[in-house]
Amino acid sequence: ASVDNSDRKTGQDHRSVTEIVNEVTGRRRLRRNRRFDWTRRMVRESVFSANDLILPIFIMEGENVREDVGAMPGVTRQSVDLAVELCREAVALGIPAVAPFPNVSLSERDWTGNEIANRDNLICQFVRAVKEAVPDIGVITDAALDPFTDHGHDGVLRDGVIVNDESVAMIVEGALAQAEAGADIIAPSDMMDGRIGASRMALDEAGF
Repeated sequence: ASVDNSDRKTGQDHRSVTEIVNEVTGRRRLRRNRRFDWTRRMVRESVFSANDLILPIFIMEGENVREDVGAMPGVTRQSVDLAVELCREAVALGIPAVAPFPNVSLSERDWTGNEIANRDNLICQFVRAVKEAVPDIGVITDAALDPFTDHGHDGVLRDGVIVNDESVAMIVEGALAQAEAGADIIAPSDMMDGRIGASRMALDEAGF
């Protein structure tokens, strides 16, 4: 589209724009606070640092073993003993928390995800080992069923349907197992109705 500048004026137009800006901003000219580097640093609202990070750690069974995660170039899975050493490095870098994601053996998976309730499952082994060796780091666990189901869904699968309440019951058992192992935060990533409230009630009743 063409622009007709035939009626364009100067001087008065600039004053009019200034008047409009003053009206819109209430004469507050906040850009002056960002004029210099030192003022920008002093008044900025957001600061990003290692304190804002959570380190994801992909864990696997075994001892002193590590393997590449094919779908994520440059990312590895590692056994619990190596993962503990990674947590030591995280603390040294000022990272406040880690989040483990287990690669559970297929032989331990079933259609209900029952392995999540096992107090000695891979996540619980990791949590206990980390809290013993690196007590100053936070451990955030996911009480999700998908690592423990043989079908890969995040719930109990019955006759082709994810059944909500049975899934919630299993998630609650997983949350209790992880809390008993020493997890600091339980963060269910599924989408089952009521699982947060049910888990919180069970954790409260268990003294967590």
